[in-house]
Parts: sequence; structure tokens; C-alpha cells
Amino acid sequence: MSVSHPKYEQHYADGKARRQDCSRTRQAECSLAKDRDVLALVESTSQGRVPTLAPLRYARMRVSPFTFFRGMAMIQAADLAAGPDSGISLQICGDAHLMNYGFFASPERHLVFDINDFDETHPGPWEWDVKRLAVSLVLAARSRGFAAEDAHAMVQRLASTYRRRTQVFSQMSQLELWYNKVGFEQLLSHATDEAMRQQLLKVADKARSQTQERLLPKMTESEDGALRLRDNPPVIFHLDEPGSPLAACDDWLGADSVAKVGGMLEHYIATLKEDRRELLQRFRLVDAAFKVVGVGSVGTRCLVLLLQDDYDQPLFLQLKEARASVLEPFTQQCVHGNQGKRVVFGQRLMQATSDLFLGWTRSDDGRHFYMRQLRDMKGAPALETFASAEELASYGQACAWTLARAHAKSGGCAAEIAGYLGQSDKFDLALADYAQAYADQVERDYQLFDAAVASGRLPCAAQVK
Repeated sequence: MSVSHPKYEQHYADGKARRQDCSRTRQAECSLAKDRDVLALVESTSQGRVPTLAPLRYARMRVSPFTFFRGMAMIQAADLAAGPDSGISLQICGDAHLMNYGFFASPERHLVFDINDFDETHPGPWEWDVKRLAVSLVLAARSRGFAAEDAHAMVQRLASTYRRRTQVFSQMSQLELWYNKVGFEQLLSHATDEAMRQQLLKVADKARSQTQERLLPKMTESEDGALRLRDNPPVIFHLDEPGSPLAACDDWLGADSVAKVGGMLEHYIATLKEDRRELLQRFRLVDAAFKVVGVGSVGTRCLVLLLQDDYDQPLFLQLKEARASVLEPFTQQCVHGNQGKRVVFGQRLMQATSDLFLGWTRSDDGRHFYMRQLRDMKGAPALETFASAEELASYGQACAWTLARAHAKSGGCAAEIAGYLGQSDKFDLALADYAQAYADQVERDYQLFDAAVASGRLPCAAQVK
């Protein structure tokens, strides 16, 4: 596309004009929600979850300010809503922190790098995603013991990458943008740090090994000649186990759990495209078990389903509860009628390519869910593997690159965002200042949370699994 096209020029000018209402330097403001009560927010996000898993959730959040930040997207959403924004809204991730990116397989079995968690996806200002990513980068840098000036420089590089990539994406046609992917080889070729290159290679190798066949011996065991998912409470357990975390406090699905899971599976299959429905109908449900996942999702209802075809080859699916997005109270009501459908819509719209088996369903008690493959060639670096500030900075830039692509694809307004950002580093500097200031606030919030755990107000497991 020619960048001199009058429509492009108009969209770019519209974005530039938005600086009059919200200058780029205002993006440094660290606003806080009115009547802010951190502990009340923490407790509110536990409502509706499995009560006996709350101590495990709080234990995972208590590891560090970074894990607390991961587990409480609601707090920053409320604070961002109280602050300035550019006025350009689109479908955003809603929880675009550093650990929600990684490699996974495209339907063609190629490794791509993209956002991999869309539980909070919802319409909102694009910069909310960028700010969540930036703050997570500062918190990650602090947890690794890197200098404050290094963390500040990391965010500047992240912002510059987002700005420059958005400019490139704004000059693409809509079809070219729709087909654009950040592939493994492409990402590797842009890694300037050798240690970062080696880490990418290691993570990619791990991702390639995460196949359904290799999961089978890790996830299952034989019982009376039939396969059964292996229990590892409180992380994985069967719903009908007398001593399971759900037994004493939660009758979700009740005694006839297998039949009810089968009904949810049938509703899910109906949401898939015709060829994928045909494929899924060639599998039979063998077993289902509750699986605790992540940090922010602990306590929500999640299942692993084991299916097999006529040759007893496996397919692992994950059924995950979808609650209302943390952005919804501050933006607009969900329009999809099912929170699982909201997640699927946002994921398909933002990702370059999505899981073949991505769909949604509901349970008889009115809960909403989405479904996808479990660990299909998925891999991401662990925070503790970043040995240098340069490695972490490079990874932050990779995340910013794919976030810019996701925003350009989901909103169709990359030219307007590019016009707002401009060619200078004003936004870069503002974002770096905001990220440092808000990371300080997160650490203060964490101290309140930690004290509430120590006092017994919030129950906490003795060990984290």
C-alpha cells in the first residue's frame, strides 16, 4: 500500500490530533482509582472460585511483587481507567504481561510467537496493554536484581519497538496485515544477543517436544487396562475423589460429572467449524480431571479432558472457565452472550493464527467456558532464565513487536495509533516513567497483601506447587 493514500494520511492525522486531548507526555501519569482498597479487590476476585483453592492462589501470588501483579489484573485495570487515555479503543488482550507470550504451533505445525492468554480480552484503549506489559517488565527486572536504570532503558526499548512496528503495520493492506505472523525464525534473526538466541532455541526445542503423544506418559496411567489421567493433588485431581479439594465445599457438576462433561463437550463441538467438528467426532471421551493452572486463574474451574481415536491415539483438551473480563466494569458490557465466546473471539481476532480446536461451551449451572488443546507445542522462557538485562530487554522487545501486530490486526486502526505515537521518543520516555512509578505502587500493594496473609486475613498454603 502506498503511504501517500489519502485515507492513510487522514487516519494518521486523526491520531495526531488526539494528542490535544491526551498528550503523549501525559501517559507518564500514574493515576489511581478513587476509593482504592487493594485487599477488598483481592477478596472480590476470589468470589465464585473454588474456596479450598484460595490458599494455593494466594501462595502463588505471594512469591513476589511480580507474581502478585500477574494474579491481580483487576487492580491495574481500575487504576488505568482513572487515568488519561488516547481515546483509541479496540479489542485488547487485557492482561498483556510479560509471561503471557510464547511459542505455539500454527495449524500448519510452524512455531509462531504470540500472545497466549486471552482470559481478560475486551475492547479498551490500546495503551492499557502496552502499560501492563511495560510494568511487568520493570517488575521482572527488579525480581532479577537488575539496576533501575537498566529497567528504565528496557521500557524505552519496548516502547520504541511498539511504536516503530506500529508504523510498519500501519502501511500494510488489511489482508497483508491479517496474514502477518511473527515466526520463530524471524524472531531468531532479530535477536542481537547470543544468550538470547540460545534461550530462544532452547524454548523452541521444548515447544516442539510438547506433542500429544509425548504428553501421554506424563499425564496418564493405566488402570484395569484403561487409561486414566494421573492425579497430583492439589494441582490435578478427579472430581469424584472423596478427598479432592472440591469434595467438601463445591458440588460443581455433582455426582454425574462424566455425563455432564460429555454434554459440555457436545455443546463445544457445535461451536467449531464443520471440518473440525467432523474431526472431533472421531474421538471418544476417556477421562476428565480438574487442573489448577497459572496464577490469576487458580480457583476457577478448569478441566483436562483425555480423548482417544479408534487407534487409541490421544488428544488432550483443556476446558477453562471464563469469567467476566476485569476490563468490563470500566469499558462496556460483554456483547457475546457467553464469556467463553468472548475469549475465543478476542483470541481469534488478535492472534496471527489460533488453535484448531478453540471453541466455547457452558455448564448446566450457567458457568461459561472455552476449550483448546492442552500444551500443543507450547513453550515460553521462565523468568529466572534471564541471566542479563540485555536478554530481558530483548524479550520485552519481542513481546512489544507481537503486541503491535495484534493491535494492528484487531482494530484496523494502526495508522491512527501511529499518528498518535509519532516519530519522536516522547511516548517512549513517558511510558518508562509510568512503568517505574506504577511498579513502585505494585510493590506497596504487595506489602499490604503480604501483611494480610501474615495476619491471617487471607489464607495461604504452606507450599506452592
